[in-house]
Formats: sequence, structure tokens, C-alpha cells
Amino acid sequence: MQNHKIYHTILSGNAQKVRQIKNHSIDLVVTSPPYPMIEMWDEVMSGLNPEIRLALSENDGNTAFEMMHQELDKVWKEIYRVLKPGGIVCINIGDATRTLDGNFALYPNHSRIIASFLKLGFSNLPNIIWRKQTNSPNKFMGSGMLPAGAYVTLEHEWILIFRKGQKRVFSSENEKSKRRNSSFFWEERNNWFSDLWEFKGTRQFIENSESRDRSAAYPFELPYRLINMYSVKGDVVFDPFLGTGTTTIAAIASERSSVGVEIDKAFLTLIKNRIAQLDIDRLNYYISERLKQHNIFVREYKKEFKHYNHFLKSPVVTSQETELQFSYLIMIKKKSEDYFEIEYQTIEADNIDVPIIRKEKKQPSLGF
Repeated sequence: MQNHKIYHTILSGNAQKVRQIKNHSIDLVVTSPPYPMIEMWDEVMSGLNPEIRLALSENDGNTAFEMMHQELDKVWKEIYRVLKPGGIVCINIGDATRTLDGNFALYPNHSRIIASFLKLGFSNLPNIIWRKQTNSPNKFMGSGMLPAGAYVTLEHEWILIFRKGQKRVFSSENEKSKRRNSSFFWEERNNWFSDLWEFKGTRQFIENSESRDRSAAYPFELPYRLINMYSVKGDVVFDPFLGTGTTTIAAIASERSSVGVEIDKAFLTLIKNRIAQLDIDRLNYYISERLKQHNIFVREYKKEFKHYNHFLKSPVVTSQETELQFSYLIMIKKKSEDYFEIEYQTIEADNIDVPIIRKEKKQPSLGF
């Protein structure tokens, strides 16, 4: 079986200017920025521009909203610089509702970000609505059951998709081979490339952060899907708002390199500890679940299979899946304070084994 290594870098600083990253060196951006006009982000935003705090104190929501986005615009401009032509940007963002001086209003973060990216020259590809499942029994906003002061409840967030320049071209035989090895199953494609996703969020509470007590982290499934949808193995994934490091962990599981930037020092310690102490069994279990679900699909598929993947010893629906390969993690090594090396072992036809999960452990959670 073949072994190979991939690397991950964690940077400290403000993503509005990342001098360590060269021009046109990033293949994919997956991130979730601070949400303008969500109260938990007020201090972070006001730290970038004190005029924001003044606007909020004067109950001037529209001015505060615009100034917050002007700070994010600086990051989007930096993303344009570091992204390769044909590279993709995926941004998870929610709209905000807020009452200032008795006036309840919606602040459409997603549309303001789309306008910014179009101005920079990006193309907006079809976006995804992430419907976040909730168990909350109280969904009522405003006057409850009485018209006309009741408001609809926001139960979704956006995943905005942008491309820099024209469609990515895979010219050399090596590039084409990596692309084929990075394919996904036909049934995964049908699920992932829907414009409506439904799965739960993740726990929000954190400790020892100087700026906030909630992480606003998205669940592992979200960046994992996006990374597999819009990049190939060995690509470099960038997250300018790294937070608790979920994008990095998803990149590790997907055999992609990554670079992450985080401004909060408390998070930097958390991220590095998470990577250094990652449970390899948990990530390998997640990878093996993809194989397991495909085998279930094969048993239940009503039509004749015309193609076969010899690496996985499995029928597949299309010829594009015949060279899909998976690798399991075998080692995580901290090379320096900010730099990690991940070693993988490629699964070959005669050596397909589902990772053994130690019996004393509960079944691993798929949330990271």
C-alpha cells in the first residue's frame, strides 16, 4: 500500500492582510466569518473599527451593518489575491435580525457579501441553503399569534459559492489522474449537490476566549462536503477565520493541505491541541462510513451496474467513479509550533479493512 504525506499550517493574525501566503497559491477557501449585526460579534467588529461601536450606541443599525461589512471586504480582497484562477470560495453566513431602539429589522448579510464578491470580479455559482435542524419548542418572533407584528423565524443559513475567473482546467495527465482519484460516488453527488442541506449545527460554548464565549463553529460535515466537492487531493484549502479548526480537520480527513488564520490567541491554542490530539480512529471511521454507505446503496440499487472500481472492489454507477480511492490516516506529527504533518495509507484492492474502533469506546461521533 502507498503512503503519502500532507501538511497543515496555522497562522496567527488578522486575515485582512496575510503576508505569509503567496499570490495565487490557494485552491479553495472554506470559511465562516463573524456575522455582522449578530450581537456576539459586536466586540470583534468594534475592535477593527471603533466607529461601529458608536453607531450601535446611537441605534444606527444600517450604518453599523455597512461598516462591519467594510471590514469583511478587506478579507475578501485578500482572498482574491491568494486564490488561484479557477479557485472556489465557499462562505457560510447567516442573515441577522436585531432590535435597536424598538425597531426590529433583518440585516441581509448574504446579499451584501454577494455584492462584494461580484464587485471584486468573482462569479457567483449556485448557492446552498443550510437548514439547521432545531429542537426549540418556541419559534415565535414578534407578536406570536397576533397579526400584523409577527415575524418569520430564520431557520437557515447560506453557503455562498464563488469562482475566480474561468472554470478550472486539468491539463496534465497527473492533474487528470488526481481528479479521477478524488471523485465521489454517484449517490453522494446527488445528495451533496442539492441546493438544500439539512443537518444539525454543533456545540457553541467555549472557554478562555478574550472576545466571546461562543465559537459559531459549523459542523464537520459542512466543510468536509465542500472540500470534497470543490477541490482534489493535495490541493491547499484556506480558512481566514479558523475558529476552532473544523476546516483544518475536514481537510485532514479529505487528504488536502490547509492554511488557517485566527486572530484570537485563545483559539490558536485550542486549534493546535485539537490537531495534535486528533483521534485517528474517529476520522478513519468517518471515511469508512462512506464505503459502508456505498455498499448499502449497491445492495439496494435496482438497476444493472455497468462499471466497477477495482481499488474498492465495488460496482459503481458511472465511469467517473472507477478510479476513486480512499486513504486512512496513520500518523499525525507536529513538526513545529504552527506546522503539522499527516501521513496516509492508500487503500488498495486486496487490503480493504474497516478501521477497528476500540470496544471500550462508544461509536465515534461524526461531529468534530
